[in-house]
Amino acid sequence: MTKKVIKTNAAPAPVGPYNQAIAATGQMIFVAGQISLDPETGEIVGTGDIAQQTHQVLKNIGAILQAAEASLENVVKTSIFLTNLDDFATMNQVYGEYFKEDTAPARATVEVSRLPKGVLVEIECIAIV
Repeated sequence: MTKKVIKTNAAPAPVGPYNQAIAATGQMIFVAGQISLDPETGEIVGTGDIAQQTHQVLKNIGAILQAAEASLENVVKTSIFLTNLDDFATMNQVYGEYFKEDTAPARATVEVSRLPKGVLVEIECIAIV
């Protein structure tokens, strides 16, 4: 995989652990939206706790990528869905523990009215290997 961070001062700088754009070549992996389900029990992890839910979501994504012989370092784009944008700062802090700011993927974050099983966050991504 070739992954190149695209940065320009002609557009606004990122306000978190993501980049303006990523140029990538290789095989694409599209990871479906993940919520904070424990893969062993099928139960929600961190009910009402955005930090715990974000950790579990990113662990789930990491496991899926590992099954594809990839890792979070291969992620070039994420889409994050929050039921409350007031949770953004906490989610962003946890997200930053999984993605290095200088090589983090491009990202979009939106507020939605509801998510499956009443969770607070769902994340989908695209990776290149």
